Amino acid sequence: MPKILILYYSRSGNTEKMAKAVTEGAQSVAGTIVELTYHLDDASDLTNFDAVIMGAPTYRKEMPIDFKNLFEEASAKGVTLKGKIGAVFGSYGWDAVAPPQVIAIMQDQLGMSVMEPPLLAKYIPDGPTLDACKDLGKRIAETLKNQP
Repeated sequence: MPKILILYYSRSGNTEKMAKAVTEGAQSVAGTIVELTYHLDDASDLTNFDAVIMGAPTYRKEMPIDFKNLFEEASAKGVTLKGKIGAVFGSYGWDAVAPPQVIAIMQDQLGMSVMEPPLLAKYIPDGPTLDACKDLGKRIAETLKNQP
């Protein structure tokens, strides 16, 4: 069974709303295991999933420090996710620099096949944005299910 990790950070609750919608979409595909969390104990745990979807809001023109630390730990441990699917979503206020930063690391450092562009919400995600989040989760789950 395909396993999807939805890892997010949310101070305001906006990216959390998006993460829950992505989770709902992924869970709508039968036979998919979905884990929603805001923390991983060990970067090596990333290898336990077929897809990693990260909710990265932008705070002060940066990705969350928790994500920076996770990526540094993954690099130090030589974690590779080559061939695994990745995607990024996030909310922002003035600029949306964190999601592209996360995509670059997922591609360049972890070797993932990342869906682009990131899914973004300015401030509070509205109905159409949350629908797009559900669609993102569903598309990734269906992609995994249809892989040989």
